[in-house]
Amino acid sequence: MFEIFTRLADWLVYQLMGLSADTKLGDALHFFVEDVSKIYVLLVVMIYVIALARASLNVERVRDFLAGRNRGFGYLLGSGFGAITPFCSCSSIPVFLGFTSAGIPVGITMAFLLTSPLINEVAVLLLMSLLGWKFTLLYVVVGMGVGILGGVFLDQIRAERWLQSFARKALERGKQQGKQQQPAQSSGPAEKLSFAERHQFAKGETGEIFGRVWKWVIIGVGLGAALHGFVPDGWIESHLGDGQWWSVPAAVLLGIPLYSNATGVIPVMESLIVNGLPIGTTLAFCMSTVAASFPEFILLKQVMQWRLLAILFAVLLAAFTLVGWIFNLLTPFI
Repeated sequence: MFEIFTRLADWLVYQLMGLSADTKLGDALHFFVEDVSKIYVLLVVMIYVIALARASLNVERVRDFLAGRNRGFGYLLGSGFGAITPFCSCSSIPVFLGFTSAGIPVGITMAFLLTSPLINEVAVLLLMSLLGWKFTLLYVVVGMGVGILGGVFLDQIRAERWLQSFARKALERGKQQGKQQQPAQSSGPAEKLSFAERHQFAKGETGEIFGRVWKWVIIGVGLGAALHGFVPDGWIESHLGDGQWWSVPAAVLLGIPLYSNATGVIPVMESLIVNGLPIGTTLAFCMSTVAASFPEFILLKQVMQWRLLAILFAVLLAAFTLVGWIFNLLTPFI
């Protein structure tokens, strides 16, 4: 699906610029071009499509279904949708913005945002070939569990209070639109907008959100690409390979400055395990790299206030550390 961005980066970096894939600079620039182009396209396409759907479909019924007594199912649905979408953490943010604008409860949206970068079908297949079906199944369950429990917790503390003003207003606007349209739905069919009107609405929404975040994509991915290309080979295994209890939280903290997607991190995972890093420590490091990286938080800062970012950060670090400890304990028995 995303091969076109890889080919674009190949042509620009390796052919046009003449850099080698074996150099640190070439690897870092390739990573930057591929991810920035992919995220920009996803930003435009996903925000436009979701905004068009909001203007075309009865999103209010979906929102009311998820916000009421079916909230528990909503968490599962949000996490499940995150598990089947092939997005990295930064690529998931356009969908997060679209859900927020549609008035979907923040906890359900966060369940999607937390799960999406951790699990996708390619990562599952690669992980199964590397660790077997038992570890893979446990990884999927744990990944979805992190998303669901994180969503429940953030709903309980009313995390929507700490969205940035434009995102909070969009969430409230989406809720108010649903309330205003309920009488019309009960008395007769809602007014239908023409395609041109829906297009104009979606176009305006896309332009407004893209204008807020495009530069932060460059900054965030640029930071991740620099660290991705220049971290010394073998450094992680040599410092965290002894399996002490502290090596798991250390691996989580070490993964934060880095950035990758679930598919790209599997070969790294294989290399770490082959070189002696315990499986739980490896998973904790890779989950941190995928779902708690600096580039993601730089982008999320445009949507969330510092307090919510800090809470989200703490939840992720605690979850990944527990996952690492649990997997290290269970490894002899699986």
